[in-house]
Amino acid sequence: MKVSVLFFSVLREVAGADRVEREYPEKGFLLGDLVEEMANEFPGLVAWKGRLLLAVNQEYAEPGLELADGDEVALMPPVQGG
Repeated sequence: MKVSVLFFSVLREVAGADRVEREYPEKGFLLGDLVEEMANEFPGLVAWKGRLLLAVNQEYAEPGLELADGDEVALMPPVQGG
C-alpha cells in the first residue's frame, strides 16, 4: 500500500522534506509502525516520538490505527501557546 507522510513545522527541517511517499505491507501496518519507520529513516525524529501529534486523512489518530492504501499521515510537533 502507498502512504503519504506529511511533516509540519520543525519536523520539516528534521526530515529535510515536507512530504514523502512510502510503500508498506497491505495488512496490519499500524500508524505506530509508521512512526517507528520514520524515526529509523530520519534519526532526528527520535527525540519527538513520544510527543508527536498524529493525523490520518486530516483527523487526529492514535498509534494503534491500521493504515490503508492511499492514507495521508501527518506528523506534527505539539502545539505550544504563547
